[in-house]
Amino acid sequence: MKIAAVDIGTNAVKSKIFDTTPTSINFLDGIRTPIRLGTEVFQNGYLSQTTLNKLVDTLKKYEQYFEKNNIKHFEIVATSAFRDTSNSEDARRYVENEIEHPIRIISGLEEAKLIRFHPKSENSENKIFVDVGGGSTELFFYKNRKIKIKSFQLGAVRMLHKKDLENEWNKLESWLHNNRLPKKLIGLGGNIRTFLNIFNEDSMSSDVFMNKYSELANFSTDNKIKKLNLSPDRADVIDNALEIFKKIIECTDITKIKSTKWGVSDSIAVKLFHELYSKKIEIQNKKTNL
Repeated sequence: MKIAAVDIGTNAVKSKIFDTTPTSINFLDGIRTPIRLGTEVFQNGYLSQTTLNKLVDTLKKYEQYFEKNNIKHFEIVATSAFRDTSNSEDARRYVENEIEHPIRIISGLEEAKLIRFHPKSENSENKIFVDVGGGSTELFFYKNRKIKIKSFQLGAVRMLHKKDLENEWNKLESWLHNNRLPKKLIGLGGNIRTFLNIFNEDSMSSDVFMNKYSELANFSTDNKIKKLNLSPDRADVIDNALEIFKKIIECTDITKIKSTKWGVSDSIAVKLFHELYSKKIEIQNKKTNL
């Protein structure tokens, strides 16, 4: 059975498609559409009808793809941009009615907690997962076998539009100083993956990260596009995302940085996988008991 998850993010809309059996889930394909909802939200405070219509058109194309590929089970979630827009509920209801499928707006803490579905997250006290998105940053790690999560209103697109408040940076710094974090950082999100790929690295020490961060910052947005082949919607925000990672490294004893292709849509898909098959098992058990 094929399933899918859609993440309506601040910088783009993304979907991941998986093939599943009762005991396995395997990645098949991914789709990404650069619709930057965060620009309107952070500039104007709300999502316009024009932007919502673009989102509807994109989601309808996803649904057509799902139907063509016999994907009957999929979930759609929305994150920071939908949380922050002043017309959040009206926008959600409008898009839902147009695509005839529910959309769930998840909180920053729920977004952070979703990282628990990463296959290497469970009871892993030697690493911290950091998801830097367009509008928010989520942190996840285990301490004494308990999940520790936090979400901050700091993100690459938010910073692009100067909506990152000094108070939020202070909150992040205070939290980092008050929590003894693991020394290995696993970065989620396209910006940290792109950064490591630019320098042909799978991982970096914190010292190398700082040097390469400065090196990349010397490239203009145009040169990032022309010389590094970055997409325009990556080139103008990557420095902002890396600045958040830089702050985290500066305030902690982190010594190693890696990245993962895992994201919100992966976690939503795995969550959906567990829900679907647990229901099937429950139904089978009920039939057996009849």
